[in-house]
Order: sequence, then C-alpha cells, then structure tokens
Amino acid sequence: MSNRIVRINELVQREISDILRQRYTAEAVAITVVEVRIAPDLRDGRVFVAIVGDKDTVAQKFRWLQKKSGEIRSELASRIILKFLPHLTYVLDTSGDRVARLLHALDQVGPAEPPPADPDHGDVLP
Repeated sequence: MSNRIVRINELVQREISDILRQRYTAEAVAITVVEVRIAPDLRDGRVFVAIVGDKDTVAQKFRWLQKKSGEIRSELASRIILKFLPHLTYVLDTSGDRVARLLHALDQVGPAEPPPADPDHGDVLP
C-alpha cells in the first residue's frame, strides 16, 4: 500500500470520528471508528466500526450509522478535497468481542502457578 493511501486512510478515519463526535454526540457515543481502508483508485472504501453494547444496541446503532452514511459522506466531502470521494461501506468490527471472549475464557482457567524456587539461591527460576 502506498504512503499516500495510508495517509488518506488515516485522514478519513480521523474526520469521520470527528464528524460523529461533533454532529451526533448522543447517538454516536458508543461508536468507535477502528480502521478505514480506501481502494487505491479512491472509488470505494470500507469503514470498520466497533460498537459497545448488547446485541440489540449494536444492531440499532449500526442501522443508525448506515442511515446517516449519506450525511456523513456529504460532511466528509466538505472537509476533504480529493479527486474522487470514495463510496464508503460500513463494516461492523467484532474483533473486540473475540478478545473479550478470549480473556473471559482465560479467566475461567484460573491463575497460573508461580514457577518453582531455585533451592540453591532461594530465587525463582526463570
């Protein structure tokens, strides 16, 4: 991926986060823009979002975000000057849920036992 595309991805991510924070404060409080991937031709892009809450809340907030995508794109067009403003598709990022399930499973296993002490020095062995 070229350096230009990386910079555009970061810029779009920052601006979408800012738009959500400024214009839709109450509705977007649980939404985090995790990553943006714009195609090299600048025609299409994916916006990966993480939403905090139970399944119903996540589904409701994601539907709301998809409804507001046109308004967000219009505001983005006024903030960013590009030859082509990409058509953005919003994708729900569930990697946070997988991490939470993994941490919960590790908690269920229990704490690890400390390593045995070195009998000659009284220190813990590495």
